[in-house]
Amino acid sequence: MAESAKPMGREESVPDLKTYVAQKKDVKCVVLLGASGDLAKKKIYPTLWELFKHDWLPAHTFFVGYARSKITVDEIRRRCEQYLKVSEAQKEKLEEFWKVNSYVAGGYDDPEGYKALNDHIRMKETTAKSDRIFYLALPPSVFIPVTQKLHDHCESQTGWTRIVIEKPFGKDSASSAVLSDHLSSIFKENQIYRIDHYLGKEMVQNLMVLRFANRLFTPLFNRDNIASVTITFKENIGTYGRGGYYDEFGVIRDIMQNHITQVLCLTAMEKPASKDADDIRNEKLKVLKCIKPLTMDDIVLGQYSGNPDGKGDEKFGYSDDATVPKGSKTPTFACAVVNIQNERWDGVPFILKCGKALNEKKGEIRIQFRDVPGDIFDGETVRNELVIRVQPKEAVYFKMMTKKPGMFINPLETELDLSYSARYKDVHMPDAYDRLLLDVFYGSQLNFVRSDELAEAWRIFTPILHEYESKPEHQPIKYQFGSRGPKEADELARKHGFIYSGTYKWENVYNK
Repeated sequence: MAESAKPMGREESVPDLKTYVAQKKDVKCVVLLGASGDLAKKKIYPTLWELFKHDWLPAHTFFVGYARSKITVDEIRRRCEQYLKVSEAQKEKLEEFWKVNSYVAGGYDDPEGYKALNDHIRMKETTAKSDRIFYLALPPSVFIPVTQKLHDHCESQTGWTRIVIEKPFGKDSASSAVLSDHLSSIFKENQIYRIDHYLGKEMVQNLMVLRFANRLFTPLFNRDNIASVTITFKENIGTYGRGGYYDEFGVIRDIMQNHITQVLCLTAMEKPASKDADDIRNEKLKVLKCIKPLTMDDIVLGQYSGNPDGKGDEKFGYSDDATVPKGSKTPTFACAVVNIQNERWDGVPFILKCGKALNEKKGEIRIQFRDVPGDIFDGETVRNELVIRVQPKEAVYFKMMTKKPGMFINPLETELDLSYSARYKDVHMPDAYDRLLLDVFYGSQLNFVRSDELAEAWRIFTPILHEYESKPEHQPIKYQFGSRGPKEADELARKHGFIYSGTYKWENVYNK
């Protein structure tokens, strides 16, 4: 049974957590498809455990795994064990968690498997109204047959049904449209939860509050005051042993088209009419519509090589992986510059940078302000920057100039620093998956991607993907494992007005 439609642009108000848990007496079933896979054991089962142990779920919630493997719940438990956070006091709770878990083996394109799954769920549904969540921790190649079979055989007949889909949502505009058209033919949009885990991160969610709850930023966030915006997500690990899977997608499809583009939208969007999911997603959509498709002149693509002086996997380049096709030019690094052609941002470069096998693990949004006009300090000042540190060591800091202590009036770089580890010492910070899966229970789509957003994001990136992949003359620039990436990326940022002074480095002193 399909979930009843709501008026476009409005969703039910979300109660506080205690009220939600207390009021929801109906049975909730979470079905994890792909229960025997890597994502399930490392992320989804640990997430379900976190929600369960903190009593964030309704009392009548149970979990069903579904996959082709003929395994048991005990086998799943052994596989997940190292990824579960369990204190001595929580061991009894852990036993309760596994008691409400079960498993059904079946093929992903086998109607009989889904009929058996449906029968298994119905045996556990003990109330008149029962709701179902289906989490697809599966390869994109089976999204269409799996969702069709779920629609045909497994939707709830007494409550709502919701579908959670992991990225990538297609490989380009055409394949994404096929998937979206298929999903819209069998489910309503308010049943579909396209999960982008970056939207569940604390500091990404904080963008809304920073921008729209502080008068300070209202007059500053525009082309008159901001010189550039840099959004960076760096990883210090490579793909060794997983290169065969990664080679299907590459860094643009894996990170830039989804994670970074979503952060771009939240950074640049106009103030929405409310906190309603569709009001926010409408504003994000407007940002995307103001961006032209990228060309090869707008982007630098790289692929990491081995570091002879490195340790372990650092010695191996991407192409050294036996699972990677010979001669692969799949990029593991990308730096792109986009322009949002609207009244607020036209002319401000948004520099999007991401890659693997780099010098550090870091995610941040760096907003660099224009130079102070009328310099009276003989060129000793540098630009102000507002930095939102997404990971690791969440923080917001503002790089500014102050007087150097002493006898003379000399400017000195420093920062106003809100490090979360110092300000919120005893606050539990949920994982991104914890937040997002709980949103699915609530029925809040605020932090999920809508189909029209997805189509616009692919419109921006599909042309360069096709050109790069179809023309042999386009090759990735090699960069060494553990470096900052290709120097051409820094040159592209400088060309578009980003100034790196290199005279000051922020350190989170509270986490030393």
